[in-house]
Amino acid sequence: MKNKSIGKGTCSVWAGEEKSLMQNATQVPVVHSVSFGYKDALQWQQVALGKQKGHIYSRNTNPTVDVFENKICQLENAEKATSASTGMGIIHSTLFSFLVPGQRVVSVKDTYGGTNKIFTEFLPRINVEVILCNTTDHEAIEAEVAKGCDLLYLETPTNPTIKIIDLDRLARAGKKVGAIVVVDNTFATPVNQQPLALGADLVLHSATKFLGGHADAMGGVVCGNKELIDQIYHYREINGATLDPMSAYLLLRGMKTLALRVERQNQSAIEIAKYLDSHPKIEKVFYPGLESHEGHEIAKKQMTGFGGMLSFILKENTFEAVGTVLANLKFAHSAANLGSVETIVGPPATTSHVECSKAEREAMGIPESLIRYSTGIEDIKDLVDDLGNALSKLK
Repeated sequence: MKNKSIGKGTCSVWAGEEKSLMQNATQVPVVHSVSFGYKDALQWQQVALGKQKGHIYSRNTNPTVDVFENKICQLENAEKATSASTGMGIIHSTLFSFLVPGQRVVSVKDTYGGTNKIFTEFLPRINVEVILCNTTDHEAIEAEVAKGCDLLYLETPTNPTIKIIDLDRLARAGKKVGAIVVVDNTFATPVNQQPLALGADLVLHSATKFLGGHADAMGGVVCGNKELIDQIYHYREINGATLDPMSAYLLLRGMKTLALRVERQNQSAIEIAKYLDSHPKIEKVFYPGLESHEGHEIAKKQMTGFGGMLSFILKENTFEAVGTVLANLKFAHSAANLGSVETIVGPPATTSHVECSKAEREAMGIPESLIRYSTGIEDIKDLVDDLGNALSKLK
């Protein structure tokens, strides 16, 4: 189903599945087999060498996992995709597939906490130079890229302060110096944003989040041109961070409603952001759908929806105040996840940046009184009333 005229909703339901169905089934089978046998040794060899389609061992490829990769590949309009067991598994595999000692990475300070740890702790160990720029200072990012850049890594909207980066502008800067441009599209999803069309070489997702949407399966996936994806696949098949077939099946099942869920979350998040923006106990709201948001105009240009993620800072600037709000929310899980059908809330200290110290979070502009809010698909009135009740418990 390679047809760009097909809508994201139809693509979410049908893409990648036609050739996998068997015995008149209407759903993708879960293939748990570890290995795949061949009576013909020559055919086996051709499959093993990648010269003929097929599977030999599920650490490398698996029929169910293939369908998942094909579906997200088509949603992102990419040539090829490969997956891993978690979002961090695919981020790690992507970075370490291309970076060697002596090379230079340019990124931003507001990446997901686990990604930030790779940049600040692990890549320097192998003598890779990492430059982290102020996230919305496009001039500074362009200047660092121009000095020399082997890989430009971007995330937009960012986690958890929902900052927006101009992908078209920075991708052009990366291309000028021959950098590989990588974009984490987890928060936006392919429904709201298409990084490859904006100039990125690779787009990746923590599939655990919005793609799966039901908080019951973990996975990561990266899409792009075949040459680059083949390199990441080779690294991932050797490091062994394989997506298991049952998780792939659960992610596929969740993706069938991706467009519906994201549409509802877009609509609800903007209403919640507006409500919080006028609330007397809220210091600041971070949501690109608000005209007051620093990145609003860029978001309007490169996104078709502003997403289900927002965050806000309480005027009562203490971690105890955060605890009060969370404890009094009825229709929200206080948990380290996002993008699910249920609303999920939490502070970065226990979610996105739990690996970082308080000082490190403060240096990133993440105060202790910030709450990340992943909008679910509940009725909007119930979510607004729930927030109002929880905020009323503050001093």
